Amino acid sequence: MTESHRSDNGEVGAVYLSRAEIAVRVAELGTEIGGAYADLDPILIAPLKSSVVFLADLTRALSIRHTLDVIELAPYTDGQDGGVRLLKDADSPLDGRHVLLVEDVVDTGLTLHFLCRTLGLRNPASLAAVTLLDRPYRRLVDELPLRFIGFTVPDELFAGYGLGLEERWRALPDLHVVSSIALPSAATEAA
Repeated sequence: MTESHRSDNGEVGAVYLSRAEIAVRVAELGTEIGGAYADLDPILIAPLKSSVVFLADLTRALSIRHTLDVIELAPYTDGQDGGVRLLKDADSPLDGRHVLLVEDVVDTGLTLHFLCRTLGLRNPASLAAVTLLDRPYRRLVDELPLRFIGFTVPDELFAGYGLGLEERWRALPDLHVVSSIALPSAATEAA
């Protein structure tokens, strides 16, 4: 590994999913979503930063009319376990719109649950989610509108394809397993 694939808290390991495997599945998701939302003009909303690469590829895979928006979340740092707060809200009105949340990873489900509660108050016509990676093993919330799943993956930390650790490795085109030395608490409190 080169120095750019190491940090104080881990290093990028083997490729788990290649860029080609990801591209095939994203194209399939585009077809599935296009069929489910034909003539509905959905709005795709993705949390910054790690979902941006997936959002960009997914929007190009959709052959239906749709719009995009982004939000930004941050974990509470005052000792609240698993809590998040909204830093940047959606710019588009959601009343009567079909909203599809675009997630990179759904793990405990707490972040997706927060988003559904928050955006659900705005009277969308429908509210569902698509995730690139689903890690259901540590799920704390059962009732999630997770309608489309790219890959169900093991309980590992991943980097590449927009996912990073300490702002590193997001630009790697393949998805790699991160071999941890000592993960910071923010990395282990996944969405």
